[in-house]
Amino acid sequence: MSAPRKAVRTDAELECPQLDAGLRARGIDLVLLPDGVAEAELARHTRDADILLMCYTPVTAQVIAGAQRLRGIVKYGVGIDAIDIESAKARRIPVVNVPEYAERTVAEGAFALLLALARKLAPMHEAMRREGWLWPGAPWLASDIAGKTLGLVGVGRIGRSMARMAAGFQMRVLGVDPHVSAGEMRAAGVEKRDSLPAMLAECDFVSIHCVLNDATRGLVGRREFERMKPGAILINVSRGALVDEAALLRALQDGRLGGAGLDVYAQEPLALGGHPLSALFGMDNVILMPHLTFFTREAMQRLEEETLQRCDELLAGEPVLVKSADPRLTSQRHGVRFG
Repeated sequence: MSAPRKAVRTDAELECPQLDAGLRARGIDLVLLPDGVAEAELARHTRDADILLMCYTPVTAQVIAGAQRLRGIVKYGVGIDAIDIESAKARRIPVVNVPEYAERTVAEGAFALLLALARKLAPMHEAMRREGWLWPGAPWLASDIAGKTLGLVGVGRIGRSMARMAAGFQMRVLGVDPHVSAGEMRAAGVEKRDSLPAMLAECDFVSIHCVLNDATRGLVGRREFERMKPGAILINVSRGALVDEAALLRALQDGRLGGAGLDVYAQEPLALGGHPLSALFGMDNVILMPHLTFFTREAMQRLEEETLQRCDELLAGEPVLVKSADPRLTSQRHGVRFG
């Protein structure tokens, strides 16, 4: 008798009831592991697994080396920086993500942060709760966004969705992305810029929408903050490590930046104390989210349905569909198809 099929899903705090129920209905022995599970513990559970589903937990070379039955690794989400893809490729284990489920959703979250910061909604709301009413005064003097310039660092799916929203508010949109041509940007309503520091000098708002890899880690640092307009606002809903967070904190403390809207951090979870960014909690011009701009009813339904589709392909022994254009995934040659 063959062994029962098994799937391991990490980051169980991210509730995926449709996904979990769907796997169990297929006769899969599903093991749920928490965020922060130790590498050795993950390796132990993955040793006899057919599928490994992950969201944030690192999937290391050690985990992959010991997974003797593994048919595929599914990132139920977009970013793949936590997966040792070269180790997976060496063992002919396909890696796939779900890149399209939340492109508009995350852009909406980024734009909500932009609007809230421009209009000082967070400190105004807190003051209203304390005092019951506010009169016009310097602390509440907000900014229009119509006629202002938004700079996009990364003009992929989410960046282009952000550009469409900005156009609706009559903003000028600039973009830096070495993988997107000037013509493609123009079609999306974006003016291409080849230099990130030069673009930053033109922008009232900057929103980051690129992938994290060796080339982009720390992409926005001290030099970039010095080039930004005084009072500019930074939005990051992509990956925390794209920003030199110590430089970001200094730029906010020095008043160089007008504000920041953050959903992601190099070290997650964020904490009220003992975290490199704990000081952000005391700043009225900062809005913090817990890596949840993707988390809407509609986006989660799309995510869970498509993740099940990728699992079905792997369990059936079929090539798994890779929709991402990320070269780390498109360089795979075994067990994948592209579309």
